[in-house]
Amino acid sequence: MAENFRFTGLYTQNGVTSGLMKNKLEAYKCCANDVINFKLVREEKDLENEDTTFRPDMTHQLFGDQESIFGYRDLSLDVFYTAGTLITYLKIKYMDKVTPQKFEGICADDVEKPIAKMMPPGYLTNIDEFVNALSKEDTFRPPGEMLHSYKTENKKDNKVKWFEVYKASIEDTPDFRKYHERLQTFILFFIDAASYIDVDDDRWTFYLLFEKYRINGGFRYAAVGYMTVYNYYAYPEKIRPRISQVLILPPFQKQGHGAQLLQTFYNETYTRPEVLDITVEDPSENFQRLRDFVDTRNCMALPSFHPDHLLNGFSEEMATEARNKLKLSKRQARRCYEILRLKFVDVNNEEQFRAYRLDVKRRLNLPFHKNGRDFKKLENILHPEELSATMPNMTTEQRHLFLEKQFQELLEIYQHIVKRLDDSNEP
Repeated sequence: MAENFRFTGLYTQNGVTSGLMKNKLEAYKCCANDVINFKLVREEKDLENEDTTFRPDMTHQLFGDQESIFGYRDLSLDVFYTAGTLITYLKIKYMDKVTPQKFEGICADDVEKPIAKMMPPGYLTNIDEFVNALSKEDTFRPPGEMLHSYKTENKKDNKVKWFEVYKASIEDTPDFRKYHERLQTFILFFIDAASYIDVDDDRWTFYLLFEKYRINGGFRYAAVGYMTVYNYYAYPEKIRPRISQVLILPPFQKQGHGAQLLQTFYNETYTRPEVLDITVEDPSENFQRLRDFVDTRNCMALPSFHPDHLLNGFSEEMATEARNKLKLSKRQARRCYEILRLKFVDVNNEEQFRAYRLDVKRRLNLPFHKNGRDFKKLENILHPEELSATMPNMTTEQRHLFLEKQFQELLEIYQHIVKRLDDSNEP
């Protein structure tokens, strides 16, 4: 197989790879991330509006680690969804295609197959059928029970938008199974290592976010994002909800919707006495920052987290109040404490900041555990032969270096959260 290409047959009579053929075929190779065009279509004119187009963050789960597609020149894959019902339309366009007849037995990749595999049956390939489906958006209503509504206002044009959060489940929400099949298709393009969940397990709960907008004298709904939560059993009669997947679609990102969705889930969970605490399944860096912001903002309202108490260090009172009122684990409560203490520390006061740094490092210096994340961090500061040693066997100098690096990484993250708290209009 020739390097970087999924084809064979590039040989001259002397058995040497034909450079001319290889160069010619380079024009038929592209990055999948650059040729897939998503749209959430509200009305027919959106079909030609490039401003409504967004592209995937990743495609390796469909097209391999290289995220490449071979066999087409000027390839374009249009994946359009009706904004509310998420009826899907797929169109594959290209100027030219590699065929065995024209290219010495070489075949192009089947680009439709991986996309069709991740979509539920019934996606459309006829644009007229898609436009017809779009005309039926007036009848769509979000599935489940509405938990919360809120509005946003653009200060530049004073334009107000309305949003609603719903709670749904496969068991209790009619027709939600089919809707979820369409909704979950986004995760393969925007959540790394994502996979479809077993919706037949009744422990799954879904939180859905929609924009409610006016059109032609009435109103419609557009999907904004969603969150999945799995309710684990906790002995003897408690449950421990674990947040699994959280996605805000690109047209709505960086507008505060993730915080609204997460806070709505929290508010609904706080009132349930059977909930022990809330956990998160392998959070991404972006979600961890979102969680830190929402949790820390909530902790600011707790008496034990008052600024007067922060300089005295993390206390059992903080851990207990955060668990009882906010369903936070002790580990997350401690993280919120460290962020809030940084918020109220005078970083220009050498003594105050030194006390803060030592307080965080004391926590980081607790007995190390041998796990993948620790070793990943160590790779940046230790020689390969040193990685075979367990962390407790590190020299004092190595440990100090490691702890300082950890502290600086945390400090950068915490400063980002503090800035967002300072910029937020909420208490």
